[in-house]
Amino acid sequence: MKVLFLTIILSLITALPHPAEIIRTWYVKAVVADKDMPKEKRHKKVSPLTVTALDGGDLEATVTFIVVMHQTEESGKYSALGGKRHMYILDLPVKDHHIFHCEGQLGGKAIRMRKLVGKRNPNMSLEVLEEFKKFTERKGLPQDIIIMPIQMESCIPERD
Repeated sequence: MKVLFLTIILSLITALPHPAEIIRTWYVKAVVADKDMPKEKRHKKVSPLTVTALDGGDLEATVTFIVVMHQTEESGKYSALGGKRHMYILDLPVKDHHIFHCEGQLGGKAIRMRKLVGKRNPNMSLEVLEEFKKFTERKGLPQDIIIMPIQMESCIPERD
C-alpha cells in the first residue's frame, strides 16, 4: 500500500508542467487506484507530501508513513499491520537510547531489522555504538552490515 501511495503521488508530480510551482508542502485530499483495496488497507490518515528541488532539475518527494503499534500482553512487544509485523522496544544500558527491533515478512521472506534510537541529540557516542554492535552480534547479524545514516534536522534539505 505504501508503494502504491508513493507511486500515485509521484505520478501526479510528473504530470505537472512547471516543477517550480510544485516545490512546497502538499496536503493529500483524495486517493484513487486502479485496484480495489480492502477497507482495512485503505489510508485513514496521511501526512503531508513535501516536494523539494534537487540538482539537475530532479525532484525529491518526502512522505512520512504512520504505523500504529498495538500493545500485546508481552511487555515491550507491539504488533502492527494486522499482526504481520512485531516490534520490540528494548532498553540499552546507555541512558536515553533504545533498540527498535522489528520482525515480519517482506516479499514473502522473513526479515529482522533493528534501529538504534536516541532522544537527546543526533550525534552517536562510541559507548552506545558499542552496545548496539554487541546486541547485533548476539542476535546473529554481522557488524559490517550496520548502516549509520546521516542525520537531518528536518525532512527539508537546506538551500544555499
